[in-house]
Amino acid sequence: MDTINTLFLLSGFLIALSVLASRLSSMVGLPLLLIFLGLGMLAGEEGVLGIRFDDYSLAFVIGHLALAMILLDGGLRTRLKTFRVAFKPALSLATLGVFVTSALVGLIAMWVFGLTLVQGLLVGAIVGSTDAAAVFSMLSGRGVHLNERVSATLEIESGTNDPMAIFLTLLLVEVLVGDIRGVSSTLLFLVTQFGLAVLIGLAAGWLSGKLLRWLDLAPGLYALLALALGFFVFGLTSILGGSGFLAIYLTGLMIGNQPGRHLNFILPVHDGLAWLSQIGLFLILGLLVSPSGLLEYALPASLVALALIFVARPLAVLVTIKPFFKFRWREIGFISWVGLRGAVPIVLAIFPVIGGVENAGLYFNVAFAVVLMSLLIQGGTLPFMARWMRVEIPVGVTPNHRGPLGILPENDYEMFVYQVDNRDLDDVPIRLLRFPSGAVISALFRQHAMLHPKGSTRLKLGDVICVIGRSDDLPALNRLFSGDAKLKQERAFFGTFTFDGEALMRDIAGVYGLTLSPGESDMTLGEFVSLRVGGHPVVGDDVDWHGIHWVVGEMEGNKVTRVGLRLY
Repeated sequence: MDTINTLFLLSGFLIALSVLASRLSSMVGLPLLLIFLGLGMLAGEEGVLGIRFDDYSLAFVIGHLALAMILLDGGLRTRLKTFRVAFKPALSLATLGVFVTSALVGLIAMWVFGLTLVQGLLVGAIVGSTDAAAVFSMLSGRGVHLNERVSATLEIESGTNDPMAIFLTLLLVEVLVGDIRGVSSTLLFLVTQFGLAVLIGLAAGWLSGKLLRWLDLAPGLYALLALALGFFVFGLTSILGGSGFLAIYLTGLMIGNQPGRHLNFILPVHDGLAWLSQIGLFLILGLLVSPSGLLEYALPASLVALALIFVARPLAVLVTIKPFFKFRWREIGFISWVGLRGAVPIVLAIFPVIGGVENAGLYFNVAFAVVLMSLLIQGGTLPFMARWMRVEIPVGVTPNHRGPLGILPENDYEMFVYQVDNRDLDDVPIRLLRFPSGAVISALFRQHAMLHPKGSTRLKLGDVICVIGRSDDLPALNRLFSGDAKLKQERAFFGTFTFDGEALMRDIAGVYGLTLSPGESDMTLGEFVSLRVGGHPVVGDDVDWHGIHWVVGEMEGNKVTRVGLRLY
């Protein structure tokens, strides 16, 4: 009984401390996952609490459980429309990129530690993939709003590159313990890992999404059923020889892209589960490491980490993306920099321990050191690098609160809450507002008192407005309620003047005295910008033409609908 009570006491204390320590991240700029790792190390046997934990098998199970939850949540929040610009480059990075990174790091590790070729390549394979937990956490939690091409590439890569890393790690562990596969068996294993995961993940995810939309359950049960279905898919795929990690990510992707009221109940719960998984996973991994053992490998492991950050990852991105896809150099540079390592390399480093590989402690400590360096150097500088490489776009105005009304099963009406910060709306009668035709003001609050709005009611700065509408109304509503600071920020980025994407190039050229090439006069501005970008434009893309920057301001699918004109 004392053991159980102690477990509750310590786990509750450490999780609560981790949540409270998240405030430290925003104050000093440290990545959250680094803080969680640090707390785990402080609680370990050589730390303040002196907790002894050296059960690698249990850590391995916890790692798989937590990573499965994180990937399911990541899939739920990834929109299928992002695949139009990022699927092919992300897939290239998740396969060939991991292979190139692992090979380069392996050669460097072989030289630094004096290992054999196979031992060095095993080090490279363990740290060769980016980590979904780290990438999802950094991109969502550091206040960085990247352009869609970059953010989608990083998210999809981190969610799909585990199978290649696991394949390489298992293969090299088998070689070191003398259980060598044949060439045909090895290739079949690789194809099975990816093939079964894609087939089962997409099919089961589609069926799960249909089931969740069809069922009428208590609100709290939707998230539980989604989690259970995700775990079932993970286990089934793994038993059949596929990659459970890729399968559960694709399952979440298919569930999250089938609209319905079930998502309103699933997403908030899974957000909490993902955070709990990250905290628990990194605390356990922090407990597992011995600081004295880590210090023994600190210097050579740091050299491997620096080589990974500044040599292997950039070269892998350059080789696998630049020759085949239309990415700008600054986007290539940022994707190279955000090759974040996290829980996955540490979990993979447990394979040699469980497999009985000689000198297994080296692989674990090196992986841990690489993760620490990656989170500190790459994660700590992510906002700065995003601004420096100009891949960040302004964050537009969004509702302070929003929630479905639960009236319709699909395309439901929602309540959007805005605060009036735009001086252009001060003392303006409601009837003069350019509202979307399907949206209405349901309530207006002024100095904590609710007013019944009429057409003659004049808005005041600081008013809080409740609007009933649909998600399609959001772009127009966000533009209407954009505050002064947001407007200045957007105009500085997109330009003071904006044009409709359907405007004809010959009309624009005539106004500004610009010269068009044959065939361009009949194009629309949106088509012209898309052509100059190289296809698949995203918000924030800019074209320098006749000394003017034409910036993509809004998109609908693959179509450019608004273009800004910036003169500098």
